[in-house]
Amino acid sequence: MQTRRLGSAGRRFSVIGFGAWEAGGTQWGPNESDERVIDAIRAALDGGITWIDTAEVYGNGESERLVGLAVAGHRDEVIIASKVAPRPEGSGFGADQVRRACEASLRRLGIDDLDLYQLHWPDASGVPLEETWEAMAGLADKGLVRASGVSNFEREQMLRCEEIRHVDSLQPEFSMLVLENRELISWCGERGIGTVVYGPLAFGLLSGAITTATSFPEGDWRGQETEGLFAPGNMEANRRVVEALRPIAERLDVSLAQIALAWTIAQPGVTAAIAGSRNPDHARSNTAAGDLELDEKTLGEIETILSSS
Repeated sequence: MQTRRLGSAGRRFSVIGFGAWEAGGTQWGPNESDERVIDAIRAALDGGITWIDTAEVYGNGESERLVGLAVAGHRDEVIIASKVAPRPEGSGFGADQVRRACEASLRRLGIDDLDLYQLHWPDASGVPLEETWEAMAGLADKGLVRASGVSNFEREQMLRCEEIRHVDSLQPEFSMLVLENRELISWCGERGIGTVVYGPLAFGLLSGAITTATSFPEGDWRGQETEGLFAPGNMEANRRVVEALRPIAERLDVSLAQIALAWTIAQPGVTAAIAGSRNPDHARSNTAAGDLELDEKTLGEIETILSSS
């Protein structure tokens, strides 16, 4: 598994990380057993993944609890990233709220410090961003956090944070089917801000496993979208892109998911891509993309497909 340094001075992250959103259970249909989720996390780690991304809002702390169980006894071998969210979904972005949220995440994870702590999305409640980011800097000063980042932020918001303390990383959505953040990711790379992208498999679309016959279970958010990747009309157009990619995967004798992940980590500014699953076999397969390097010809073929979609 390839590794890359997070930003200008951070730790080295494997280019594929394990995303523990699904581990939280909610929004993904029926829950899997704790044992199966833990097996999926450990399969990813056994395959060369060195870091896990979780958050307080994933299953209301359930994801963090399961991550903690999965890494128990192996803390020094695994990089752990978590996130605090604004109210009402999360603990809130006030200075005391951020501190308490971090301490609660550490308790659920069963660890003493976080390798990366992130603001999950911008706050709309009126808490000044400067207050929140100063609180994040304070966590780093106290040794509770080794690196501080943001998720779903825009350039202007990151520049405001940079006035107080360097932003170590950005976590934006990015995939072959969601290209809006491409320029922002490249900009981050130029400024020494690491970028760990989520949704590189477009939440299953780029795996090729979702067809017109797919029926999502009750509670799975993908079956409820009226806008976005899975909305009627959009999903059909996205599936045409997937089918155009299939001959490339077959020629290289790899899966569509591995092609999608390898393409993502080949993009300028990307440090790593987050791929999650509650299925140990899928998690194990995703790790193989960390050693797959696409040549210029293949990357050019893919760009042609994407530009014509």
